[in-house]
Amino acid sequence: MLDSIFKDKNLYYIGGIVRDEILGISGFDIDLTYQGNAIEKFGRLEECIKINKDFGTVRLLINGKEIDIASTRDETYEKKGHLPVVSDIGCSLKKDVLRRDFTVNTLAKSTLTGEIIDYTGGLNDIKSKLLKVLHKDSFIDDPTRIVRGLKFAVRFGFELDDYTRKLQDDYLNNINYDLSFKRLKKELMETFNLNKQECFDRFVSQKIYKLIGKTVVNPPKFDIESLLAKYPVNNIWIVYTGWHPDIENLPLTKEEKKVIDDYRKLISLDIKDDSYSIYKSFFDKQKESILLYTIVTGSLLGLKFFELKDIKISLTGEDLISLGIKPSNKFSECFEYILKQKLKTPTLTKSDEINIAKQFLGID
Repeated sequence: MLDSIFKDKNLYYIGGIVRDEILGISGFDIDLTYQGNAIEKFGRLEECIKINKDFGTVRLLINGKEIDIASTRDETYEKKGHLPVVSDIGCSLKKDVLRRDFTVNTLAKSTLTGEIIDYTGGLNDIKSKLLKVLHKDSFIDDPTRIVRGLKFAVRFGFELDDYTRKLQDDYLNNINYDLSFKRLKKELMETFNLNKQECFDRFVSQKIYKLIGKTVVNPPKFDIESLLAKYPVNNIWIVYTGWHPDIENLPLTKEEKKVIDDYRKLISLDIKDDSYSIYKSFFDKQKESILLYTIVTGSLLGLKFFELKDIKISLTGEDLISLGIKPSNKFSECFEYILKQKLKTPTLTKSDEINIAKQFLGID
């Protein structure tokens, strides 16, 4: 069945998979486009497990592998900066590729003959390592293409051609903030989860950060890639972008909101450079928040906390009761006092802690 599908003269590999093959890069996703209506062609097969009528796509399950096939289609941006409206499902292959972001992503390759179809000069642009948009309103239609351009530039060593760079600069000087921040977040996550300092440096130097919000800000200067290499986190992207005052324009998850809240609490504090103050200031904060604090302030106090964070006292409430002390506020005061001493001298044993407790409580 797989062979018979791939031998259809109207079926093409499209976009990134063709680009990556030319670049000699192994890709994970197989993007397929059918010149015509893919639902009419493949939707009745018993291997079809999903149909999306709005986008003209089908999903087939063949030999245990899920394969998506899209109909050729056109798109119009009736509301600039938001999702496009799909039209003309089953249009020509040329019309389909002309709706895409950059010429390097417009190449099609016949699954039957292996012939590469190039309507936009994308093959030469791949060889010249140039990113070119397909028309002058490309960024106006979809400003997230600016972030995708950043991602492609860093991943593949590409550069924007002069005309595309001018269009980008023009847009960033006159941003329409009525845009899809959900789509912007997705592109920022994909770009910065690469954890490449070059992404951040270009993000700043080209003023792409202005897409997040209109508040005027001076971006931090920090080697974030090296910092994250030493202190890895789950939410890489927010360490690169969370310093922006308008980050909450993006649809943040509950966890991401806590990162931002903790970071803002930290920068509001006057943290003393002693082990106890450092520990108490940072111990209940998200790791990403501490790294954001470090990036923005340039202070190393948060990094000192990572050396202290695993220090714990061994003494328990039962130990204090065994010393003849009844539960009271004195318990917490005693624990805090012992913690201060152990942060100064991490090698203290439980026996040492008991002696410190006796001293603090006035027990002979």
